[in-house]
Amino acid sequence: MKELAKKYNHLEVEAGAYDRWVEKGYFTAGDLSKKPYSVVIPPPNVTGKLHLGHAWDNTLQDIVSRFKRMQGYDMCWLAGMDHAGIATQAKVDARLKSEGISRYDIGREKFLERAWEWKEEYAGHIRQQWGKLGNSLDYTRERFTLDEGLSKAVQKVFVDLYNEGLIYRGERIINWDPQAKTALSNIEVIHKEIEGAMYTFNYTVKETGEKLQVATTRPETMFGDVCVVVNPIDTRFSHLIGKHAINPANGEELIIIADEYIDMEFGTGAMKCTPAHDPNDFIIGEKNGFAKPICINPDGTMNELAGEYNGMDRFECRAALVKRIDGEGNLVKIEKMMHQVGHSERTDVIVEPYLSKQWFVKMKPLADDVLANQQDDDTKIHFYPNRFEKTFNQWLENIEDWCISRQLWWGHRIPAWYHNETGEVYVGLEAPVDIENWTQDEDVLDTWFSSALWPFSTWGWPEETDDFKRYYPTSLLVTGYDIIFFWVARMAFQSRHFTKSRPFKDVLIHGLIRDPLGRKMSKSLGNGVDPIDVIEQFGVDSLRFFLTTNSTPGQDLRYSEDKIKAAWNFINKIWNASRFVMMNLEGFTLEDVDLSKLSTIDTWMLGRMNQTIESVTANMERYEYAMVGNELYGFVWDDFCSWYIELAKANLQSDDETVKRGTQSTLLVVLTNILKLLHPFMPFVTEEIYSSIPHDEKEEALCISAWPETIGTTDETAVKDVAHLISIITTVRQIRVDYQKKPSEELDICLKDAQQNPEYMSNEINATLYKMCKAVCKDSLEGELLVRPIDNGTLSVSMGELVNREEELEKLTKEKEKLEKEIARSNGMLSNEKFISKAPQAKIDEEKAKLQKYEEQYRIVTERLAKMA
Repeated sequence: MKELAKKYNHLEVEAGAYDRWVEKGYFTAGDLSKKPYSVVIPPPNVTGKLHLGHAWDNTLQDIVSRFKRMQGYDMCWLAGMDHAGIATQAKVDARLKSEGISRYDIGREKFLERAWEWKEEYAGHIRQQWGKLGNSLDYTRERFTLDEGLSKAVQKVFVDLYNEGLIYRGERIINWDPQAKTALSNIEVIHKEIEGAMYTFNYTVKETGEKLQVATTRPETMFGDVCVVVNPIDTRFSHLIGKHAINPANGEELIIIADEYIDMEFGTGAMKCTPAHDPNDFIIGEKNGFAKPICINPDGTMNELAGEYNGMDRFECRAALVKRIDGEGNLVKIEKMMHQVGHSERTDVIVEPYLSKQWFVKMKPLADDVLANQQDDDTKIHFYPNRFEKTFNQWLENIEDWCISRQLWWGHRIPAWYHNETGEVYVGLEAPVDIENWTQDEDVLDTWFSSALWPFSTWGWPEETDDFKRYYPTSLLVTGYDIIFFWVARMAFQSRHFTKSRPFKDVLIHGLIRDPLGRKMSKSLGNGVDPIDVIEQFGVDSLRFFLTTNSTPGQDLRYSEDKIKAAWNFINKIWNASRFVMMNLEGFTLEDVDLSKLSTIDTWMLGRMNQTIESVTANMERYEYAMVGNELYGFVWDDFCSWYIELAKANLQSDDETVKRGTQSTLLVVLTNILKLLHPFMPFVTEEIYSSIPHDEKEEALCISAWPETIGTTDETAVKDVAHLISIITTVRQIRVDYQKKPSEELDICLKDAQQNPEYMSNEINATLYKMCKAVCKDSLEGELLVRPIDNGTLSVSMGELVNREEELEKLTKEKEKLEKEIARSNGMLSNEKFISKAPQAKIDEEKAKLQKYEEQYRIVTERLAKMA
């Protein structure tokens, strides 16, 4: 055993530890004698650093992995990364630009070579960050979404869906990112509220000369207008249907048509129709057989249809066009407004609705299959918390076809070829035989297309590999609520369609990390926090404990440096307690452990340990890590460090070897189990301490040791007796503080139970009480008494030994007010339907027990006040 340093230093504790664990193969799965449990990491993209959200996400997965490994499962947490098409291509483009060249200068093949160089460089950074976080990943099975096996899986899925009629190529209005110059799916568009304007223009009706007012928020698209549309029942315009209006942007005649789609209350009730730049206008254009002229270039500049504005940025064109129309006397008004505008999730530019020929997945049949299986408990995906299942189902019920083609070079190239002469489309796993007559589609697939296959392709699908048969479907997915649509739903329908199974049994949902003010962390606000900086300052164990024990599933988490410091202090407390234990175990070995003859104090400690093991294990199974954190914090800090170690000191100094050995045995057993319970949250410090205390040689490291089990039967009497003793000691010490009584002065006390009958304690408890606070128990006391509530009873002290009656009245009054607030709070929680319906039963029972305790203490205080009145 190595000696534990005098002071906790996280840098020293963490240095080199992770590499040793990996080298020893602690995290490598494959023990066929054990039941499998599998988790696949949500693959980080190869564009740079992991952020705090990744740290939270990864730590939750690592907690599960370490817990299940210790429970005896063949735990496989598969490592992997995502190629991140748009983001990575943008990074490589930027690097090329810094060298004075572009991807077009070097061509597709050379560009892909540079992209792979980027991947190798940044994959190394990510692995280092995984190590910093302590992720217990199986690196022997690491995958990448563009590796050979996953690429084959992607091609097979595309070809199969195409052959089944579930992938098609068509002209549709898509979301276009003018900066990345690629299509986006609907869920890659973030809608932000920004200031815009409603512009109302006069359109002259050719046949009558009257002015028809038409409103729009996007004047620059007027060059793509094909008609003006009114509602057929709108009497204001019924006489104009079939006539023509002059477009003030370019002087073209636009036919006036009727369509029930038009909202008579919106704008002027007359709408311009631009089929190539608006999804609703597209539908009207299709219905009426109109052309679909495109007036904006892929880079967001205007094209030749815009005449004098050709080549001008779309928003500059808007301003210039409005100014010109105003000068011509056809601008009626400009109304400022706040409205929701789509922005690219990747580049943050305003998205352009754009008519384009793209590849789509027909979603409804796939979604319906998932929804049908969500009705069966044996086939459904279980969400924690379960309210997110409703979110998941609602999105699938209202799903739209998925645009999967992207105008990029980095990604899975679409396995489709076009005949150079006939235009025939060929889709297949292999290129056409007469390849010289064909041209492959230039586009690649949406990154989420390959990520949707992640739960099964990573195990070797479409081959029936041993890993696929053993670890799929996976046991758990951990992810944020913000990508339920992006990723969870897509994995669900691809897995159901191709493997006839759910991709995972459970999904644990966490929230977003926000800054101390509750704002989302972002570059624009400059409020982001680098987890590596936090690790350097406070250690990864402090960060992990903060991230996973301060928020319930599905809830957002506010970053708090104070709470991270509190976690560090907690670890320091554990460190110092461990050093105390080790100092009192000199020469003590596992063979010396004997729990057959224990003091009441030792029996109490083992009882509390058993209760904690049971509670922590149950909450770990339910993913209630905040409750686990609270339970462990209270048990370790209060019961073990603050009370048991202090109470045990007398036994450790005892001349009775049996008493001393019992306490030494208890210290070692309890500390070992504390380290095991804390290990999933704090792997580094717990491994360091564990290596310094006597332990089973078969369990050379905590991460491969057995999860703690209760020892014997919990002695409920001992648990209650010592809890009562602690309540007495705490109250006596507080009385000494309140009345300036020296710790060395004896204090006579009288104890009564809840029914106010005299209470008698064992000689052992009385002796401990005297050692701890110099209190002497008496059957009765003379004169006026100071009465304080304690657990399940009262403690009295003769006022003659103390002082001021008025001060006691003031203290009791404050205690009464405090208890009234606590009772009101508890009643409020227990009468709250949301709390009762959503809180775990253990939390509800805990609150009921608190209320009962407060009410009993309130009764005692009010009775005492009545007697002193």
